[in-house]
Amino acid sequence: MTSVGGRTRLPHGVGAREFAEALTAFRAVLGDSRVLTAEAVALTGYDDPQAVCGAGHFAPSAALLPRSVEEVRQLLPLAGRHRIPLAPALPGRHTGLGGAAPRLPGAVVLDLAGLNRIVAVDATFGHAVVEPGVTFADLAAHLAAHRLPYRLDPVDLGWGSVLGHALDTGGLAPYEDEPPLWCGLEVVLPDGELVRTGTGAVPGARTAHLWPYGHGPSFDTMFAPLNLGVVTRLGVRLRPAPADRRSYVVTVPRADDLGPLVDILRALRADGTLTEPPIVRGPLLAAAAAGRRREDFPGVPGPVPEDAVASVVRELRLGHWTAYGTLAGHPAVVNARWAALREALEPVPGARCTLGEPGADRAPAGLWGDAADGWLKHGGHLAVTPVLPATGADALGQYGSTRRLLHAADHDYLGSFVVGRRVLHHHVPVVFDVHDPDGRAGALALARRLVTRAAADGLGVRQAHPALMDEVAAAYAEHDHALRRLGERVKDTLDPAGVLAPGSHGLWPRRYRGLGL
Repeated sequence: MTSVGGRTRLPHGVGAREFAEALTAFRAVLGDSRVLTAEAVALTGYDDPQAVCGAGHFAPSAALLPRSVEEVRQLLPLAGRHRIPLAPALPGRHTGLGGAAPRLPGAVVLDLAGLNRIVAVDATFGHAVVEPGVTFADLAAHLAAHRLPYRLDPVDLGWGSVLGHALDTGGLAPYEDEPPLWCGLEVVLPDGELVRTGTGAVPGARTAHLWPYGHGPSFDTMFAPLNLGVVTRLGVRLRPAPADRRSYVVTVPRADDLGPLVDILRALRADGTLTEPPIVRGPLLAAAAAGRRREDFPGVPGPVPEDAVASVVRELRLGHWTAYGTLAGHPAVVNARWAALREALEPVPGARCTLGEPGADRAPAGLWGDAADGWLKHGGHLAVTPVLPATGADALGQYGSTRRLLHAADHDYLGSFVVGRRVLHHHVPVVFDVHDPDGRAGALALARRLVTRAAADGLGVRQAHPALMDEVAAAYAEHDHALRRLGERVKDTLDPAGVLAPGSHGLWPRRYRGLGL
């Protein structure tokens, strides 16, 4: 739904007359067909796809569909002149993070899917320059069609934005802790000015996507969330296509084996044996990926009991924890890495290792939470992802406290860990029945408790659903929220009208600050 009581839901502080005048101005740039309104077409694709706050809560009032950088440059100043908030949207944002829904209810979506050019792929140095609408499937098809010796990590939904995923995570590997694998941005500021960062600011730049720095301050990462500008072009680094790439699966039989498993995987990541971060799934998430549902355990109220968990683990030949990953390189190198992995796991009683066939290199289904959605018949989820030090003790502590909170609220633990060289990303889906208002409210309250618990343990949460953004931002409270106040000062300077992505990631412009929207 995109209306309330039969009327379009307008953003706070915008009247019907002002809104109509703004739409007329937008149509003068885009034409009638690329300015969508609730009266003309359903805007459900821009709402929260799992509606944790109820249908229509985060619905936009309209959507703009630019197809060029020049159109974006014209639209942003118009939005500022008419004081119409815009919410940039990219293809493929995950359902547990609210999809394309704007943080400010009633904001106008700026849909960037139409900017979908692959500007260049450099075969010598291995990078691509892409616009925001380029998807993983688009770029993979381009590499294959031109027989370029690079690969694209299959880490996102095929229709997800490469640029969006890279800016969210720092690179093209899932939840990695490396320096950014992107280099060189083109950004449209809220006043319509076009900026290129690093050496891209040199006319005729030849190293814009080879070297991330220029002369003086580096501004690239401040534009990673699209609060302060709209990134219209990005250089992303690709990996050489290996001669061999094979998946592996490791299972360990006991809950406490999470500790030694994480320590072993982290050490293998640190010394380069494992070049990509493994994903460690808990038993019920693995069972959900295999097609099991909560309804398969009838007559048992509350969380699935441990004896039933053990039974399904045995039936599906899983471990209590199951790690998935890939090995890549020359076949001899892959074999050596496989031998090192098996040797490292020998001290863990009952650990089992399986190596897949050549070419079977895709991550398991449900990495981003779609497996958790299947746990309930009409399932949805809120994603909460604390980042913690990559030690076994920290993993066990986080698992224990998270599981206790979930069980106390009659929720099952369906979590997983992504293992980096230095940090773990603990992906916790809080599942709910999308048709149950009480269940949705309970899930939201529980997700907020998980954010608070992580902060009490000195851990930050990395991404957030619109319904959780303010709570997550508030947890970054050192020196009386100095980080938030710095963001507000920059926001008010670059976007004085407060029209670009208000409230996204908890950063509100002056016109909306403190209103509790």
